[in-house]
Amino acid sequence: MLRHGEVYNPDQILYGRLPGFRLSELGVQMAKAAAQGLAEREIVHVVASPLERAQQTAEPIAAQFGLPVGVDERLIESANWFEGKKVSPGDGSFRDPRNWWVLRDPVTPSWGEAYQVIAERMFAAVHAARVAAEGREAVLVSHQLPIWTLRRHVERKRLWHDPRKRQCGLASLTSFHFDGAKVAGIGYSEPAAHLIALSATARTAKGA
Repeated sequence: MLRHGEVYNPDQILYGRLPGFRLSELGVQMAKAAAQGLAEREIVHVVASPLERAQQTAEPIAAQFGLPVGVDERLIESANWFEGKKVSPGDGSFRDPRNWWVLRDPVTPSWGEAYQVIAERMFAAVHAARVAAEGREAVLVSHQLPIWTLRRHVERKRLWHDPRKRQCGLASLTSFHFDGAKVAGIGYSEPAAHLIALSATARTAKGA
């Protein structure tokens, strides 16, 4: 499960599912670094969220293995009420009384797609890819919150969490290892770690 690379977002908004948000030049490099990190793997299936940034991130991996990039709607970014708005630490969005009703329930959460719904669709996408890869390996490109929610679901942890503590960096790989149809282990790596320090997205925690 690969998170997409850095996105070009000069206005620093929460872009969510909005169309037109593509990788930055650094994000393209991150996608290539992820492909290089997978070069020795036995990849036979590549699928991505329908959003542009995920499709772009999948392209160098698919090209490397001579595969098409499939689309799975279940890998899409989570829906969010704040989509299209500027929401960042220190800008007052979460202290604005006009937003309090939206923020009333951090557990479901009230401002977006339910964590349980995200977990279920992502888990279904992983199993579909497992079947498609037939005992070899698949790469699925998605977004930070869906990937992290899936991981917590598989680890049987509560789904609501502190976003600042997610282990899901730009162009990072969260690997689910199967024994038959059961998850036997989870791994994590950052093939683009050398590029993350250069990323404005990583510094401001605005990536999705």
